[in-house]
Amino acid sequence: MLSLLAATASGHVPIYWQDLGLRPGIDLGFFTLRFYSLAYIAGIALGYWHLTRMVKAPGAPMGLRHAEDLFFYCTLGIILGGRLGYALFYTGGETGIPSLFTHFTPTERVSWDLLRLWDGGMSFHGGVLGVLTAIVWVSWRGKLPFLRVCDYIAVNVPFGMMFGRLANFVNGELWGRAADVPWAMVFPRDPLGIPRHPSQLYEAGLEGALMIAILLLAFWKTDARFRPGLLVGLFTAGIAAARFTVEFFREPDSQLLAFTQATGLSMGQWLSLPLVVIGLGLVARALMKPPLASGR
Repeated sequence: MLSLLAATASGHVPIYWQDLGLRPGIDLGFFTLRFYSLAYIAGIALGYWHLTRMVKAPGAPMGLRHAEDLFFYCTLGIILGGRLGYALFYTGGETGIPSLFTHFTPTERVSWDLLRLWDGGMSFHGGVLGVLTAIVWVSWRGKLPFLRVCDYIAVNVPFGMMFGRLANFVNGELWGRAADVPWAMVFPRDPLGIPRHPSQLYEAGLEGALMIAILLLAFWKTDARFRPGLLVGLFTAGIAAARFTVEFFREPDSQLLAFTQATGLSMGQWLSLPLVVIGLGLVARALMKPPLASGR
């Protein structure tokens, strides 16, 4: 393994994904526990654990029971929003008609492909909309300040982003564009079999690890928690900018290749641009106002 990496660094051979000894899941004999599922569980569980610590710190806009409600409804929002968002934004192909909504057999009344979460296909932007819907519901029902609840949730989202992208890499899916960098990899399911950017790791680093560091430091080491909108603004602008950047190295979805070639940007980049603007607007608004003197 070390000799392979050394040879790669010197430019002699690419890294072959299958030589890393990775597997898509844990074979239990009667069932394969996939790392993609474990990534969602780990991200949600770690985010919930950290949220329970956040609400115990001075100035929290909600209590532990609200955190429990948010855990439940945000989980639904991530799954339903992410899947529906993928079906809406990424399965239209050249026709523009989402195939996951229309792929029926004569006897079906719903498209069962839409429910096949184990086959992959989740949209970050759809997940964001699902989580926002959950926050609106919990905030309205509990009479909580919506923007401050968004701040607290935003700090925890990058945990799931990091685990999810690492799971994509372990699955050998969603690889990057052709590359000649020393760390370029050949993925076994790539029909062309050429060295590519391991863009899953780029996303795990930028959308996950970097944003975790920024938001945790902002929450625990500054007065950001007392500036409504600052944390969610940092998250929105940062995660969208990271996604926009990584898309230059990520292979466009095959069904949207024509769209990318025609517009010059991928679907992910077009969806990220308004989020950058919204995020920067929230940050500017938060910084122009004095910080709160109390939790409310």
